[in-house]
Amino acid sequence: MPSIFTRIVNGEIPCYKILEDDHYLAFLDIHPINPGHTLVVTKKEIDYIFDVDDELLSGMIIFSKKVAKMIEKAVVCKKVGVIVAGIEVPHCHIHLIPFNEIPELTFSRSTPVSPEELSKMVKKIRGGL
Repeated sequence: MPSIFTRIVNGEIPCYKILEDDHYLAFLDIHPINPGHTLVVTKKEIDYIFDVDDELLSGMIIFSKKVAKMIEKAVVCKKVGVIVAGIEVPHCHIHLIPFNEIPELTFSRSTPVSPEELSKMVKKIRGGL
């Protein structure tokens, strides 16, 4: 059965898309830790990040860097943090989370956000293109 991220990649489930290319998709987390919290996924469904071949993994980091720079332009923060947990969805993904202090980087802070707020954030981040 395809993961929820594969279903998003395939367009079966809508998302708040930030950036996309042939190999990766970046979209807002609907339960963000902080505003601008974005997920970067491989379009190829691979469960474990360390099972991703070197070329795809290095490209994922470069793609994530581009997305992080977009987030930094749109969201006031000291840095964009990176978390790779890989437990909650069996599909390789990277969390890009704008933050100001280390204690902010915890999943216990995640909360649902309205579609209106997510739409505004997408426009704000994509405006940095």
